[in-house]
Amino acid sequence: MIEDDVEIGANCAIDRATLGSTILRRGVKFDNLIHIAHNVEVGANTYYAAGGVVAGSTKIGKNCMFSGQVGIIGHLKIADGTIIAAQSGISKDTKAGEAYMGSPAFEVQKYRKSYIHFRNLEKLVDRVSALEKRAKEAE
Repeated sequence: MIEDDVEIGANCAIDRATLGSTILRRGVKFDNLIHIAHNVEVGANTYYAAGGVVAGSTKIGKNCMFSGQVGIIGHLKIADGTIIAAQSGISKDTKAGEAYMGSPAFEVQKYRKSYIHFRNLEKLVDRVSALEKRAKEAE
């Protein structure tokens, strides 16, 4: 089912449901190369950038924004107003109005903090190694 004011870009694939319906609600906008699997429901005014994939029986809320190459596994509930950054992999239900990033994706604020630590990982490993060496020498 495709409701009014839906835009579907080039080379999109929208699978027909065997039981129930695959539904694109009013105002949905798809860029190019989007794959929507069987029984997926996409809420009103949701935007999906190029190269995205949604696995079967996922329910996407209204007013969501997905950047390019976002993948969503099946049977999830994506809450209203969810924002997902590019190349993120969604593997669990989301909370309304939250932004997610990464693969597997988690809340943007936590992701950014973790990424800062990740960028400093080599320095942290060196510090821990030095501390372990000093502790061994002290024994």
